[in-house]
Amino acid sequence: MTVAGAERVFVALGSNVGDRAGHLAAAREALGRLPATRLVAASGIEETAPLDGMAQPPYLNQMVLLDTELEPHALLAALQAIERARGRVRTTRWGPRTLDLDIVAYGDRQVRDPDLVIPHPELPRREFWQRELSELARA
Repeated sequence: MTVAGAERVFVALGSNVGDRAGHLAAAREALGRLPATRLVAASGIEETAPLDGMAQPPYLNQMVLLDTELEPHALLAALQAIERARGRVRTTRWGPRTLDLDIVAYGDRQVRDPDLVIPHPELPRREFWQRELSELARA
């Protein structure tokens, strides 16, 4: 299936609470069901240490490539709904979470507002994102 007028979007998936692999699998499935969106490819899954030195379990991380016609804020709202459906509660920044979905890059777009920054400001500092993007660059 192709999505006419779609832009390429990279979304990072992370989980360190509960069934981590199950949360990532459910997220991939939900992303593939979004309207006017196609899941193109997914990177391998890797385990990483928590950021900012917080005492918490390690994360499973993965990056997916989407083709979507959804506008950035509409995609963000959809990602947050998927997170909530998997039990995500936003409390502590960089704290433990069942599921974290971040828009890392959205085509060539740049967005800078209080709710959304694209490209994601942490991209240069997250080596695992760099590896995952490199893996998906071939898709």
